[in-house]
Amino acid sequence: MTVRLTTRFWVDAYIARARAAHLPVYVAAHGDDTAGAVIVKCCPLDGTARAFHRVLGPEGRRWDLLAAGAEAEVDAAIARQRGFDPDLWVIEIEDRQGRHLLEQEGLAQ
Repeated sequence: MTVRLTTRFWVDAYIARARAAHLPVYVAAHGDDTAGAVIVKCCPLDGTARAFHRVLGPEGRRWDLLAAGAEAEVDAAIARQRGFDPDLWVIEIEDRQGRHLLEQEGLAQ
């Protein structure tokens, strides 16, 4: 039996992990608490950004790059995704080193 976490539970845990690492993080768009998809936007505060979303691959769920480049272009890509999916969460994290913590164990679920 596979247990799936609600999206809200995952988002709260991700935010707590980012704050524990002293990374500024906030919810830019609140999606469906139960089953909304999540995009994480990482801003290194230099006018660029990267956006990641979870995809299901042959080895299970993983984070994949959705968009990268000028922050305005990444924001436009996120806006397009929100146009398709109003239940989508958008979490923004700011770090000059570009850390987003998505590679850490337990965050792919």
